[in-house]
Amino acid sequence: MTSSFGSIDQDELLFAEEEVADATVDTSIEQEPWVVLIVDDEKQIHQVTKMVLDDFAFDGKKLEFHSAFSALEARQLLKLQPNAALILLDVVMEYEDAGLQIVKYIREELKNTAIRIILRTGQPGQAPERTVIMDYDINDYKEKTELTTQKLFTTVVTALRSYRDLKTIEKSRAGLEEIIKSASTLFELQSMKKFASGVLTQMTSIVNLHKNAIHCSFAVTKGVEDIYILAASGDYASNQDERARDVVPREMLEEIEQAFQTKKSSFASDRFVIYFQSKMGMENVIYMNGFKALSEWDRYLVDIYCANVSVAFENLYLNEELESTQQEIIYTMGEITETRSKETGHHVKRVAEYSRLLALKYGLPEQEAEVIRLASPMHDVGKVGIPDAILNKPGPLTTEEFDIMKTHSNLGYEMLKHSNKQVLNAAAIIAGQHHERYDGTGYPLGLKGEDIHLYGRITALADVFDALCSDRVYKKAWELDRVLDLLKTERGKHFDPDIVDIFLSHLDEFLVIKELYKEQR
Repeated sequence: MTSSFGSIDQDELLFAEEEVADATVDTSIEQEPWVVLIVDDEKQIHQVTKMVLDDFAFDGKKLEFHSAFSALEARQLLKLQPNAALILLDVVMEYEDAGLQIVKYIREELKNTAIRIILRTGQPGQAPERTVIMDYDINDYKEKTELTTQKLFTTVVTALRSYRDLKTIEKSRAGLEEIIKSASTLFELQSMKKFASGVLTQMTSIVNLHKNAIHCSFAVTKGVEDIYILAASGDYASNQDERARDVVPREMLEEIEQAFQTKKSSFASDRFVIYFQSKMGMENVIYMNGFKALSEWDRYLVDIYCANVSVAFENLYLNEELESTQQEIIYTMGEITETRSKETGHHVKRVAEYSRLLALKYGLPEQEAEVIRLASPMHDVGKVGIPDAILNKPGPLTTEEFDIMKTHSNLGYEMLKHSNKQVLNAAAIIAGQHHERYDGTGYPLGLKGEDIHLYGRITALADVFDALCSDRVYKKAWELDRVLDLLKTERGKHFDPDIVDIFLSHLDEFLVIKELYKEQR
């Protein structure tokens, strides 16, 4: 086979180079090149194609050539270059329809519909244009004799323009799908920190950032007197919960502060600052930079996504406010009970934190451990129905008095069991079972082993540990060693042995809680 490029004269080549120069734009900002595959069994075709298109640039991006000299090599090359924009493909190579089989391989096996395929043949009689165009999913068909320098240039520009537009459409569709998918995810994230981190991850996906291109991306929230980082990635991934002014550069901080002051979002060529304010007055800012200039469509996607984020922020704040109120009510009820019995003020807080930590160490998910933390302060709520004379008796109780005291478990369960709320359901279980014993000798039902609900087994140890470590009307606080000896003795009797082992294995962490909520003398 002979190449039409073999007849290119110097004037024609000069003309082509001038045309290429006209199409070249400023490439001072480095961008990933267009990947072009040349598949032909003639080395001269490769050499001349690269020479003619050497200085070519389209849309600010140059060409990156990769060569294959047979259909077998082409298959390997296509796997290595899945993001190739264009393939210049010979029809006849090691067999007559080698190029046509490659077309089928690209479209049918690789499912690659984006790459532009230009068939080039020196033997059109073996692959008639009409038949090939109708039967194969190609984008252009050229005889090598007609592919002059200028026509090659025009063909490549047309193909790359088509590829670019297809990828833009694909990216837009993917962005919309990401927004639709993330919308439901956002409303599932109940932790503000997890929510902020999720927003950053999804925003990065929508604007198609590469992780190594992110210089900084984080969500900040304005506190009473300062601005704090909720979540971050890139250079600031380790700065969660820190003050922004202690971490970020002055110029960046000024943009963030300006967003809070003006209560407006702003876009620049390589960064943006998104401002949110809830109806409750809480303010947040998302700052991202380190990417290429956003297109109009990218901004549109960001706007749509931010509308979802704004609603989700609002719901999250309302949910946090509701949970905070519920928690305050639960603690208050628990403290009222403890005050009636003249117990220590921070008993319910310590039991709550001990129970949460035990649940986590036991292997329960964080959300369930949080439910136990919120529910356990209600463990003795039934004591509101116990007479003061029994509740605050300084000496030992008589058998009759103790029988009355034991009814507080059932009273608490009956008070709470009618709710369909998760926390109050858990509180009912804890109130009813935290005095059951692992060996079956507890009350009110004499449940044994794992017939006792895990919530009851966890709270039982947390309650007893704190009660023994604290002053009561009928006793002084025990020394720690004495308390630990009792836990070891009652392992498998009063307490679930696994929970005792977990407690003792992580004793230092429980003592931190004990110290944090110690009584003020």
